[in-house]
Amino acid sequence: MQFIDQSTIFANAGNGGNGAISFRREKYVPKGGPDGGTGGNGGNVIIRADRQLGTLLDFRYKRHYKAESGEHGRGKDQTGKTGVDIVLKVPCGTIVKDGPTDRVLADLVEDGAEVVVARGGKGGKGNAEFATSTNQAPRIAEPGTPGEECELLLELKLLADVGLVGFPNAGKSTLISTVSAAKPKIADYPFTTLTPNLGIVRYAEGKSFTLADMPGLIMGAHEGKGLGIQFLRHIERTRVLVFLIESVSEDPKRDYEILLNELASYNAELAKKPKIVALTKIDLFDEATLKRLKRVSFGRRIPVVRISSVSRAGLQDLLEEMWRALTAVHKAELKSK
Repeated sequence: MQFIDQSTIFANAGNGGNGAISFRREKYVPKGGPDGGTGGNGGNVIIRADRQLGTLLDFRYKRHYKAESGEHGRGKDQTGKTGVDIVLKVPCGTIVKDGPTDRVLADLVEDGAEVVVARGGKGGKGNAEFATSTNQAPRIAEPGTPGEECELLLELKLLADVGLVGFPNAGKSTLISTVSAAKPKIADYPFTTLTPNLGIVRYAEGKSFTLADMPGLIMGAHEGKGLGIQFLRHIERTRVLVFLIESVSEDPKRDYEILLNELASYNAELAKKPKIVALTKIDLFDEATLKRLKRVSFGRRIPVVRISSVSRAGLQDLLEEMWRALTAVHKAELKSK
């Protein structure tokens, strides 16, 4: 499935129905009073989060949406039928913004969360509403008001417990394909991963979490270089970050600092998330080199795990660190509530 994480759409609420001008026409009552009914209200445009969806792809092919208008009022004091609302379903994690101003209207994280983005017009009053003691046969009625119109920017931020961060070819796709059922495209050239991949990791019986493989970052990503900002936004949703650093690098610590700086430059809060460093491709080294790598420090309280997705060495240790970090995050979230 193609992954679409941003789309612009146009929404029109329904117009209100016009009020009616009508008079009773009953047998033996030649001068009946006014009985024009009020018009129905127009339908609203509603955006609702649905956990069954994972992409904004549908909005790439259809961009204009209009709710039903209210029916006009009728004689015999009949009110027009209210227009039917139109409900647009989006994946959980979708941010709804006002297109022209970029103002956030709603952040739809939970399944079923919704926001009314355009309200229907009000139905106009029929002439029955204008009857008074001095004007018993009014020949006026109100027109319905137009429904609201808006341009919206839909922006999907991937929801995941753990996010894999690293340079292109650091082994993120290989890792997620090894520890979950996700099957990303894997090849030996930069930017193989062009869309985030999401997998479910079953750590133990009754214990599982979501793992996201983010496209590779390069220096200057926060300024839009490489795949840049369009994928950095997904990292904001993750609870724990795992930095994949190639053990074949000349300076693993420098690589980590570059990645951390890119995240912090995009959003300072990202640098505060729990972090784990995984040194990848250790199957390519001898014991002496591995001992040297063990002496590399990435900062206080940052666990470092040496792994090989090919030989599966160290993978269980990495999963244990992920679960330990997630457990700590969950406890902190519960305490803050």
